[in-house]
Amino acid sequence: MMLRAKTFVAGLLILILATACSSETVVLSPDGSIELQFKLVNDQPFYQVKKDGAVLVTDSQLGFEIQNQSAIRDNLQIIDVQQSTFDETWSQPWGEVKNIRNHYNGLVVTLQEKSNLQRIVKLNFRVFDDGLGFRYEFPEQENLKDFVITNELTAFNMWSDLKAWWIPAYGDEIDSEFLFSQNNLSEIGQKVHTPFTMEAGDSLFVSIHEAALVDYAGMTLNPVGKELKCDLVPWSTGEKVKTSAPMKTPWRTIQIAKSAGDLITSYLVLNLNEPNKLQDLGYVKPEKYNGIWWGMHLNKYTWKKGPNHGAASPVVKQYIDFAAANGLSGVLVEGWNEGWDYDWSLGRFNFTTPYPDFDLADLSQYAQEHNVGLIGHHETGGNIENYESQLPEAFAFYQKHGVHSVKTGYVTRQPSGEFHQGQYMVRHYQRVVEMAAAHQIALDIHEPVKATGLRRTYPNLMTREGARGTEYEAWSAGNPPEHTVILPFTRCLAGPLDYTPGIFDILIEERPENRVHTTLAKQLALYVTIYSPLQMAADLPENYEGQPAFQFIRDVPTDWEETRVLNAKIGDYLTIVRKDRNSDDWYLGSATDEQAKELSIDLGFLLPNRKYQAEIYADAADADMESNPTAIEITSSTVTATDQLELKLAPGGGQAIRFHLLE
Repeated sequence: MMLRAKTFVAGLLILILATACSSETVVLSPDGSIELQFKLVNDQPFYQVKKDGAVLVTDSQLGFEIQNQSAIRDNLQIIDVQQSTFDETWSQPWGEVKNIRNHYNGLVVTLQEKSNLQRIVKLNFRVFDDGLGFRYEFPEQENLKDFVITNELTAFNMWSDLKAWWIPAYGDEIDSEFLFSQNNLSEIGQKVHTPFTMEAGDSLFVSIHEAALVDYAGMTLNPVGKELKCDLVPWSTGEKVKTSAPMKTPWRTIQIAKSAGDLITSYLVLNLNEPNKLQDLGYVKPEKYNGIWWGMHLNKYTWKKGPNHGAASPVVKQYIDFAAANGLSGVLVEGWNEGWDYDWSLGRFNFTTPYPDFDLADLSQYAQEHNVGLIGHHETGGNIENYESQLPEAFAFYQKHGVHSVKTGYVTRQPSGEFHQGQYMVRHYQRVVEMAAAHQIALDIHEPVKATGLRRTYPNLMTREGARGTEYEAWSAGNPPEHTVILPFTRCLAGPLDYTPGIFDILIEERPENRVHTTLAKQLALYVTIYSPLQMAADLPENYEGQPAFQFIRDVPTDWEETRVLNAKIGDYLTIVRKDRNSDDWYLGSATDEQAKELSIDLGFLLPNRKYQAEIYADAADADMESNPTAIEITSSTVTATDQLELKLAPGGGQAIRFHLLE
């Protein structure tokens, strides 16, 4: 829904330093704090970014290397400059905030080679108050039709050797499931994934990513000193992008903030995507769900058929009963179909043939009778040819049985050798999203291509993994407590994350050699600090029985009208409050790393002159991630917008609060 829109092809807020035939052009953000300068240096294209008058990105190269042609980089001239201002406010059908302002000053510079093939490329810049985006556009032209990009020359030449949080971009099977490292740019020495977040002291934060990744290769970054060079994920044959004009690349994005929290509430990536293309969104519903997933990771159940088969109908009905009794609206069922008895890496799955002990028709009816929906599952094993050969029938099968949400998985590298983030897989994921929409199915993608804001254009693309999640707690050394106070400033800047929180059996009775590295209160806080429209109550149902703390999971929504960050330090602590889209209630989540924290928060976000019941789920005085992780204190008090609260977080701990408006 569009609430307000204005577009001007005018230059009142844009400074053009010369004529359209000159070599230097400047555009300012609407508030004037960010300046983008484009220029030709020796007939080669460069850009520079300033924040509050200080250089943030020094002269950085633009252009392409093309297979069997000269690079589109040299001997260029400006033949046209177009400028604009745009201002609209649009509404998300679901999200971490309802209304988003899309306000930028735009600049489109058209370049043409002076000689040789006289190829044309346009550079489209949009400068917002919280950063900028730019992309390349190739119009239809005689000397550039079908072509192969062997290298995108885009660079981000930072002004200083900044502190950065990063994970490696190896391009292997699960290439985003790593713990984050923190180093200065010059110390990294290997390719990294985006979003790539950097910090300069406590007053300047920058994150580089991309928006609207469609039919192109995913961008990784190669740090060389203070410069970050674009490094596109290749095809197995080495080419980067196979394309033809006319075409547009994804947007290269630079988010700029004065505080770490402002990165979280920047919606620049979403604004650079096209508006919603789907007509019917009745099936796209934010929800909380449970499922047999955690029991499989604990080896209580198996994906393959047998005496402990998790997807057996009687087991699924137990989960449906629990969901219905506790206000959960979905039950995820994995391992229901033929193919799990083989080596998963072969991907020999059949997506329309259930195992004999799984009766989808009966379970669908049973779930509907209990006002619960089934969440389907498609594990591909990375065998894309097998999956795509069955794709229409697979989604039609689920649609026939009333299943409107599906989790997909790609646990291994494709047999053809293609990478998850390469153009081959970007094309595949797009086909799946569009096919799912055609069958009224919303998606939760695991082992995905990175999120780039396409959920605005395809709201059925609800959430995805693409990070090291809770499952690692069950069968590895686990996730250190700082991990979940790094993710909101890095991976989560790309979009919703299905982290699967809610583990109450912190010490994991079934696997004493493993454990979860948080307190119980922090598990509750994660429902607020890590955003997803689909949130899982991940633990076994029996571990929630008789637990008063489970009430917070029953209550907490997954669809929000407003989000605010009250305090934040990357890798150390984070406090977020979110307002329920369907009531006047607010929810708070606060989390810390391995260090205890005492944080003071102002309740000015509440309605003035109204009273709220604060239902507080806090670490007990003797709580500790290592020695006493389940110690929790549940209290309530009456508060108003003029009050302050003191939060005491145990090592590895957190706090969750529901602020319920009193009549």
